[in-house]
Amino acid sequence: MARLFGTDGVRGLANAELTPELAMSVAASAARVLAAHDRSHRPVAIVGRDPRASGEMLEAAVVAGLASAGADVLRVGVLPTPAVAFLVGDLSADLGVMISASHNPMPDNGIKLFGEGGHKLPDGIEDEIEAGLDAHGTRPTGAQIGRVSDVDDALDRYIAHLLAATPHSLAGLRVVVDCANGAASQAAPEAYRKAGAEVIALYAEPDGVNINEGCGSTHPDDLCAAVVEHGADLGIAHDGDADRCLAVDAGGNLVDGDQIMAVLALAMAQAGELAETTLVATVMSNLGLHLAMREHEIVLRTTAVGDRYVLEELRAGGFSLGGEQSGHVVLPGHATTGDGLLTAMRLMSRMAGTGKPLAELAGVMRRLPQVLVNVRVADKAAVASSPAVREAVDAVSAELGDEGRVLLRPSGTEQLVRVMVEAPAEDTAQAAADRLAGVVASVS
Repeated sequence: MARLFGTDGVRGLANAELTPELAMSVAASAARVLAAHDRSHRPVAIVGRDPRASGEMLEAAVVAGLASAGADVLRVGVLPTPAVAFLVGDLSADLGVMISASHNPMPDNGIKLFGEGGHKLPDGIEDEIEAGLDAHGTRPTGAQIGRVSDVDDALDRYIAHLLAATPHSLAGLRVVVDCANGAASQAAPEAYRKAGAEVIALYAEPDGVNINEGCGSTHPDDLCAAVVEHGADLGIAHDGDADRCLAVDAGGNLVDGDQIMAVLALAMAQAGELAETTLVATVMSNLGLHLAMREHEIVLRTTAVGDRYVLEELRAGGFSLGGEQSGHVVLPGHATTGDGLLTAMRLMSRMAGTGKPLAELAGVMRRLPQVLVNVRVADKAAVASSPAVREAVDAVSAELGDEGRVLLRPSGTEQLVRVMVEAPAEDTAQAAADRLAGVVASVS
């Protein structure tokens, strides 16, 4: 049986795979597990959601599950995922529950759990929660049933936190922000305005069904056009739950997560804030990021794909900056998880502090053409152990030298091998990727 928790919580088609019954069971089990680990007080849980229509139903189920297991519930309404993580620590709660499927289409939904301090739960705790889904122990009654209340100043608390983490006023900057009709629709424009920026909000009118629909960080074309149309200094794109941030320069050119990390790494190194002079990224980050960090004598440590693994490396090494090409950026000194709004404000603060346009700042890194080919195979293990595949990879790597890179990565969920090649020219990368894909396909 497949594990219920993926790399980012429980996710599925709302009311089909992710049912109210499952949501209620997960919440109740989480409350019981936390209570068993610390019996000194009754658990307190923060519950937030993105604006999906199914979130209303699932919120009700989660709240009922928590209260039925004896946990007190603090509802914070529609807020970004990182806001829920922050509020767990800020309100001294024991658990945070965010109901969101991030950048997924509207029919999907998910449940993300945060433990004490706003950190993602360890695998062991998630396993305990999953094992306790069908538990039928004695339920609390009377005064022991959990109470439910709303946190009226949740957004204000989160924005105050963001402002405190922003070194410079954003006065003088004009920014277009694409809120993906998601959880950042109120929070992002309000935060950026309070920091001093002139804000033009795009896709900031959620109706429960339009989240991520042709907008946000996975569909930035409209944002690129709007930045040019409005003569803005930059654009910011968030996803449905606002834990991601991509940017657009004044010319309408996309600035991805790798480039954002390069800008922030140099800024933090200059300010003496980059712990161990180290940046953490995944193996999928562009070779251009590696070359830029090497040029500026910054160590780049790589992890498996997934912000969970970036977080683990950051915590293990005590590092202060990490993230993914997709725009998940983590600043452990200010947040326990990827925070798209915090990332955007730090990026704009760098622009304001230096007086430099985003294109110039992002120019510290040159993105090399990156080609990804997915090869369906019969046996991923056979590909991994194949001498023919190893020889082909070695040959292409030797041809590319320091100006290119090859990465073969098996899918975690399918019989699929992803062939990624980077090279100075697009056609060179494509030819090499196609060549390797042919070898991979022939093995299986």
